Amino acid sequence: RPPCFNCAALDNRDGARAFPCQAYLASGALKRLLWNKNNPLPQNLSSELVDLISSQWSGDIDIYIYIYIYIYIYEREIYKILLLQSRSCFLGQANSLHYEAEGIRQQCVTFLQYVKTFIFRYLEPAREFTDRPAHPYEELEVQLPSALVEELHALKLYTGRLSELPSNVLATFKIQSQGKLFPASWHLLHLHLDIHWSTLEILHLLGEKMLGQIVYAHQFMNLTGENLTNASLFEEHATSLIGDLIGLSVNRYTKVRPSEALASSPYPCTCAKELWALVLQLLDHRSKVSHTEPFWSCVNKQLTNLLRGASCAEGLRLGDSVHCKDPLGFSWWAVTHLAMLYQFSRNGIAMDKKQLEGNWNFVEKMLKRSCDSQANVLEEQLRMHLQCCLTLCSLWGPNLTTVTTLWEYYSKNLNSAFNIPWLGLKGLASVSKTPFSMLEVVKNCCRAEQNPDLYKSENSFHIFLRILTLQMKKGREANGGQPWKQIKGRIYSKFHKRKMEELTEMGFQNFFSLFLVLAAVAEIEDVTSRVSDLLDLLSPRSVSTAQRVLIWRGCFAFILMYEEKNLDIGVQAEKLAGSFQQVAKEFLLKTTDPSRKAALWTLLAAYVDGVQEVFEMSRYLHLSEEKLLNDGFSMLLPACWESKLNTVLNFVQALLAKLSRALCQQYCILLLNNNMSLITQVRQKKKENNLSIVSCDLCDFFFFFLNSKRMESVFDLVHLLRSAAGFTLLAMDAPGTAPSELKPQPLSTMMQLFGWDDLVHFQLVSRYLSHLILRSALIEALSSIGCTSYQALSVRSWFRCVLQLHLFSLPIAFSMLLTKTPSLHMDTGNMNMDQLVELTRVVLKLPEVESIFQRAQVEQSSVTQDPKSALHQFIKVVGRTYAGLQTLTEKSTMVSKCLEYIGDVLKYIKPYLVNKGPSEGLHLTHRTVGCLVKYWAPVLATSKAQQLLFRIIDCLLLPHAVFQQDRALPPAVLSALRESLPLYLQGLSVITVQSQTQGAYLKQQLRSIIQQYFGRFLPAFPSGSGVVNHPILLSLCEKTAITRTSHLRKTVLQVVNENYLLFKGRAPPPRLASVLSFLFEVLRRTESGETAGDADLVLPAVLKCLLFVNEPQVKKLSTDILQHVVENCQIGSTEGPRTQLTSILRQFIQEHIMIYDHQVYHVLEKVAVLDQALVIGLIPTVTQALKDSEYKQGLGRNSGQRDAYGRLLSHLGEAGQAEILKLEDDSC
Repeated sequence: RPPCFNCAALDNRDGARAFPCQAYLASGALKRLLWNKNNPLPQNLSSELVDLISSQWSGDIDIYIYIYIYIYIYEREIYKILLLQSRSCFLGQANSLHYEAEGIRQQCVTFLQYVKTFIFRYLEPAREFTDRPAHPYEELEVQLPSALVEELHALKLYTGRLSELPSNVLATFKIQSQGKLFPASWHLLHLHLDIHWSTLEILHLLGEKMLGQIVYAHQFMNLTGENLTNASLFEEHATSLIGDLIGLSVNRYTKVRPSEALASSPYPCTCAKELWALVLQLLDHRSKVSHTEPFWSCVNKQLTNLLRGASCAEGLRLGDSVHCKDPLGFSWWAVTHLAMLYQFSRNGIAMDKKQLEGNWNFVEKMLKRSCDSQANVLEEQLRMHLQCCLTLCSLWGPNLTTVTTLWEYYSKNLNSAFNIPWLGLKGLASVSKTPFSMLEVVKNCCRAEQNPDLYKSENSFHIFLRILTLQMKKGREANGGQPWKQIKGRIYSKFHKRKMEELTEMGFQNFFSLFLVLAAVAEIEDVTSRVSDLLDLLSPRSVSTAQRVLIWRGCFAFILMYEEKNLDIGVQAEKLAGSFQQVAKEFLLKTTDPSRKAALWTLLAAYVDGVQEVFEMSRYLHLSEEKLLNDGFSMLLPACWESKLNTVLNFVQALLAKLSRALCQQYCILLLNNNMSLITQVRQKKKENNLSIVSCDLCDFFFFFLNSKRMESVFDLVHLLRSAAGFTLLAMDAPGTAPSELKPQPLSTMMQLFGWDDLVHFQLVSRYLSHLILRSALIEALSSIGCTSYQALSVRSWFRCVLQLHLFSLPIAFSMLLTKTPSLHMDTGNMNMDQLVELTRVVLKLPEVESIFQRAQVEQSSVTQDPKSALHQFIKVVGRTYAGLQTLTEKSTMVSKCLEYIGDVLKYIKPYLVNKGPSEGLHLTHRTVGCLVKYWAPVLATSKAQQLLFRIIDCLLLPHAVFQQDRALPPAVLSALRESLPLYLQGLSVITVQSQTQGAYLKQQLRSIIQQYFGRFLPAFPSGSGVVNHPILLSLCEKTAITRTSHLRKTVLQVVNENYLLFKGRAPPPRLASVLSFLFEVLRRTESGETAGDADLVLPAVLKCLLFVNEPQVKKLSTDILQHVVENCQIGSTEGPRTQLTSILRQFIQEHIMIYDHQVYHVLEKVAVLDQALVIGLIPTVTQALKDSEYKQGLGRNSGQRDAYGRLLSHLGEAGQAEILKLEDDSC
C-alpha cells in the first residue's frame, strides 16, 4: 500500500515516533526520494499490467500515449470525492460513504505513486539529435517531461490551494478521533495534502532524472507566451504551499494565549506537521545540491510580507476570513515551532544532539522589533517573544547579536518590575528576601532545562538572563573567551555614577541579578571587582535603607557564590563587616531615634541572615568566614530588645551548629588520612587555624553576653538555652578556643554556669540538661577531666527544677498579662511540665541513678514519668538503698551523696515560703521535704545532715509565725502541712530514736510540732471526717511501720494529755469531745498490746471526764475509751496491764472520793460492768476511803454515802455481798 497522509493511524503508545507509520516519513518514502537511488515503491507497480483508476494499463508504455487521459481520469476521481463530501450524511450512510471515499483516495494516491515509479524506472534524459528518423515512441518519450510539467500545472490549477478549500473541509483538521469512520470531507482534505506533496515529489524526481536539464512546458508556452519550467513550477508550488500552511497556523494562533505559546502547536493535525517537515527536508536538500533557496529563506519571505502587511499578490494569500492581529508574535511562534522540526530525521525520528539549521538573520530582525520602544510591546508579549528566543538559542548555535540587542533594551529599563497585571500575585516581581533566594534566581537562570511554567514564574528580564547565560556558554565552547570580552564591554559601559544613583530598589535587584549571572558563567573575580567599584560610586545619602538592605544581600549573594566555587571571601567579607560595624554602633547609641533604630534593624537583620547563610553553605569554614564576625555583634546584642534578641540568638545557634559539624569533619579527615602528603598537611593545618579563629570570635562576641543573661528572668528561654548548649559542645570539641575565664576546664565551667548553678532560671536548666547530659561524648569528656560529680550535680539540678516547677519568675509586664489571661498561665505551666518530663527521663537514665535503682531492687520501668511522682519515688529508693548498706564507710559515703543530691533544698523553696504561695508550690514543697524526712530519716539522723534537719524544722514546721497566737497561718500553708505532716512526724520519730547527739532536742521539737498542729487541725466538733483525717492520726496508722509509730504514739498521747486534757477545777478543756474522739480513733487503730501500755496516758483524763462532764457525747466517748482500754488489758496474758489499771483506778479513788463520792461510785459501777474482778480488787481501797471520809467529817456513819457504796458492791457478786455484811457488822 503506497504511503499517504493519515493522522488517524498515529499510535500514541509509541512515544519515540511522532508521525504515522503509513505516512511518508516513517515509511522511508522521503529518504528514498532524496537518495535518488531507490525505487519510490520497490515492491509495487512492478508487473507489466497495473491497475490504475479502475482500469488496467501497461506499466511501461501507456503513460507515453495516454498521459493526458490519465490526468483527465484522475481529475474525475477528485471530482467524485468532492461530490461525496457535498452529500448529506445520515448515520446509516456513514459507513458506505467512508469506504467509498477511502477507495477513491487510494486510487488517486496509487496513481501518483505510479507516476513517480515510472519516472524513476523508465524516464531518460533527452538524447543528442541525430539524422536518422526517430521512432514514434521515441518522440513520445522526448515529449513526456514537458507533458508532465503541463499536466501537473493543470492539476494544480484544478485542485487549487489549501486555503481555497471550503470551510467545512478545512474544519475536518479538528477531527482528532481515533475511530475507523471518517466523513468524505476528511478524505478530500488529506487527498489534497497528498496531491500537493506528490506534485513536489514528481517535479523534484523529474529534475533529478533529467540531470539538471530544464524542462519546458511547450504547449503552455505557446498558448500564453510565458516560460513554464519544472523548476519554476516547483518554486511556485512550494511557495504557495508554505503560504497556505502559514495561513492555517494563523487561524490557530488567534486562539493561543501568550503563556501557552510553546505548548500550543501551530499544526492543525499531525499530517500538516508532517507536510511541514517534508517540505523542510526537501527544500534544504535541493538547496545543498542545486543551490536553490533553502527552507528558511522561503519561510522568511512569507513572514516578512506578513510583518509588512503585504497584499495577497505579493505572495501570502491568506483568505478573507484570516486576519492576524499580532504578526510579530505569530512570527516568533511559527519560527520556534518550525525550528523544532529540524530535530526529526528523514525517517521522522527525533534525534538528540543534532546541530540544527539556524535562522538568526530573521530572528535578529524580529528581536529588534520586539525591543523597539516605539512598537509598545507589552510585557506579556515580550515574555512570549523571549521565551521563543530562548528556545531558539537552545536549538541553534551561538549568536551574540541577540544578547547585545536585548541588553540595549534592558539597560534602559532596569528599574522596571516587568509585571503582568492579569497574572495577579504570581506575576508580580519582588525583591529577594535573602541572599540565598537571590542566588537561587540566578541559578535558575543558569540552568539548561526550561521550566514548563516559565512564562508565569519569571519575568522577561529573567528570560533575558537565561538567554545571556546560554549564549555565553555556547560562545565559550565555540570561540573561547572572545564572546565574554565583547559582552563585558557592552554591559560595563552602561554603568556610571549617574546610572547607579538612578537605580531604584527593583533596579538594584535587577542589577545584582545581571552581575551574578555574569559571575556564574564568566570570570567571578573580574565581575565582583567591577560591582564593588560601581557600588563605591554611591554616596550614603543617595541610598535609602531599603536599597542598602538589597545591596548587602547582593554582596552576600556574591560571597555565597565564592563559597560555591571554593574561593577565599576575605576581601569581600572585610568590606561588608566594616559597614555592619558602623551600623551596629549607631544602633547602640541611646541618642538614636526609635524610628531610625527600626530602620537600622532591617539592615542588621539582613546582615545576620547573610552571615548565617554563608556559614551554612561553607563546608569547612576555611575561606576566611571569620572576617564576617567583628565587634559589631558586641554592640548589637546589648541594644536588642527581646524579640530581636531571639533572632540574633537563633543566628548564634546556627553558627555553633555549623562550627560543630566542621570540627567533626575535620577530626574525621585527620583520622582517615594518617599518611597525608606535606601539601595536604599544610592545607589541613590552615583549616584548623581558621576553625580556631571562628571559635574564638564566637566566644569573644557572643558568649559573655549570654553569660550575663543567664540570671535574668526571661520568658522565652529556648534560644538562650540552645546557644548555651552550643557553646558547651564547643568547649568540649575545642577547649583551647575557650575564653580565659572558663579555663582550665572550660567544659565543667560551662556546665556549672548553665546547668548546675542554683541561681539560673529552672526553665533554662531543665532544657539545657535535657539536651546534654545523656550525650556519650559529653560524659566521656567530663570523666576524662576528672569531673566525677557531674551526675550528682545533674540530679541536684533536677531536684531544684522540680521543686521550682510552680515558681514563675517572670517580668512584671508578663505577670500582669497572666493575671488577665489565666489560660496563658496554664499554657506556661504545661510548657514547664513538658520540659521537666524530658529532664526526668534523662536523669533517670544516668548510670549512677540506674545503679541506685538496681541496688534497691526496683525496676525503673515502674517509675512514672510525672516529674513530681518520679522525684518522690527516687527519694524513697535512695532511702531503701541506704538502709541496705552494711559498712560504716558505705553509709558515710552515701550520706555525702544524698546531701549532694538535694543541695540547699531550703534555698530552692524559699520563694514559696516567703510569698506564702502559690498553693501548688507549697504542696509540692512540703510533700517533697516530707518524703525526705520520712524516707531519709536514718540519713538525717547522722551528724552530717543534722544542720539540714534543724533548718527544715525551723523553716517548714516551726517557723516564727507558728508561735504568734494572734496571727493564723495562711490557708495554703495549712493545707500543704495537713497533707505532708504525717511524713514529717513519722520521719522525726525515727530520727529522735536514732540520733546520738541531739536526741533530747529533737524530742522536744517533735513535741512542739505535735502541740502546735494538733489543735490547728482539730475540729470543734467530732462530727464528719475532721477527726478521722487528722494528719497526726494518719501518721499513727501506717500498718507497715509499727515499730516507728509506737514511739510517736506515746509522744502524741503525752502531748495531748498534757496540753488538751487539763481540767481547770471542774471546768473541762475546750473541744473535749473532739479530743476524746481523736483518742478513741488512736486506740481503736492500735494493736491491743500497745493500747494496754498507753493506759496511764489516757485513762486518768478519761476518768475525769466521766466524773465531771455530763455532756452525753463526752460521756459516750469517755465510756468507749474506758471500755477499749479495759478490754485490751484483759486480753494481755501478763498481769502488768491489770496492775497498771488497778493503780490508775486506786489513784483516781483516792483523789476524788472525799468530795465526789457518788460520782466516783458511779464511775466504778461502769468499770465493774467491764471488769468485775478489777473493781473487786479495789474494794479495800474504796472501803478505807469511805471510813477516812467519815472520820474526817466527824459525824459518824454517813448513811447516804454507805448506801451509794452498797449499790456499787451489789454489782460485785459474793465479794460485794461479803463487804456489805462486813460494813453492816462494823456499823453495829
